[in-house]
Amino acid sequence: MREANRRRVVAAIKKQGSLTQVELAAVTGLSAASVSNIVKELSTAGVLRTTPSIRSGRRATLVSFARAVGLVAGIHVAARHLRVVVADVNGTVLGENHMPLARDHRADNELDRASLLLSDILTNMESGIDELRGVGVAVSAPIDRATGRVAGRGILRGWTGVDIVDVVHRRLRQPVFLDNASNLAALAETRLGAGRGKQNVIFLDVGEGIGAGLVLEGRVLRGHNGTAGELGHTVILEDGPLCRCGNRGCLEAIAGGPAILERLGDAGGITKIGDVVVRAMANDPDCIRALADAGRHIGVAAGNLCNLFDPERIVVGGDLARAGELLLGPIRLAMENTVLVSGDAVPDVVQGQLGPDAAARGAAVRVIDEMNVRDAAL
Repeated sequence: MREANRRRVVAAIKKQGSLTQVELAAVTGLSAASVSNIVKELSTAGVLRTTPSIRSGRRATLVSFARAVGLVAGIHVAARHLRVVVADVNGTVLGENHMPLARDHRADNELDRASLLLSDILTNMESGIDELRGVGVAVSAPIDRATGRVAGRGILRGWTGVDIVDVVHRRLRQPVFLDNASNLAALAETRLGAGRGKQNVIFLDVGEGIGAGLVLEGRVLRGHNGTAGELGHTVILEDGPLCRCGNRGCLEAIAGGPAILERLGDAGGITKIGDVVVRAMANDPDCIRALADAGRHIGVAAGNLCNLFDPERIVVGGDLARAGELLLGPIRLAMENTVLVSGDAVPDVVQGQLGPDAAARGAAVRVIDEMNVRDAAL
């Protein structure tokens, strides 16, 4: 029995990454005392390590594998920024870097820059590319699973027709795993952030564009073609404003970052969605109203997703999520008025915990998952 309990603890950490002892007890169904004894035993044996942490404002003991051999990298290419993280095989971030991008950037230029940022991080760590066990790439656009290319016209200009996996592999000579950024941010928030302990989570990525990552029964739902979760390109207003995808009335064209900026016009020199958040948090009424209007539209769309997939939690991330309750409040209210369930059955709406690094960290987690699958098959 004790050996079986040890295996349950090890399997939980392998599946979900670092967990507190309280979380381990909840996941495994073991008592807190049993978990504590097993963790002490396996820490003494050098299998696990414990580090102090904070959860919900309280002290906690974080448990992870002690033997983190090798490194993984996560790259996130978005409409206006590039982020790179390097982590160990426990998912602990060891280094990161980022840079802004021009609006109409090209794949070849930005993947060159990503390679340079990654090399800089590894150099600072006194490591090299040969220590990487894989590279995850998150792209803020739908990905065709069959071709590994950006799907959908006009979503990420300069990337159409590019075999991203092949290009990155030729630069870094390591295994490469590609996915949509919202999917990977959802994976990261479910494993490491605001969705921890939940099996059914919807991640809303709200910024320049609007996307959704769907985690159902602990697994990312990608759909037949790999384009599940393109919430921003669902039509909510027939014959509405033209969207960058070519359709009219998409949620993104009404509630995405550029739409909010257009609605505000030249008010007070606001040129970036970050400016909208800052001004709203400083009680600018126009910016508060713009975020509330966007939140209501997003909340209706999120409510429709809830009726389809019945999640436990909605996690809101992306640049606009930094506005906190100024955005989450209207989303929550509109969603509650849209969902079929009521009371305690309504999913809670919370702010993401991983911030702008969520997709890059999710890309690294994807590599770790692929490594685990490969190792289990050996």
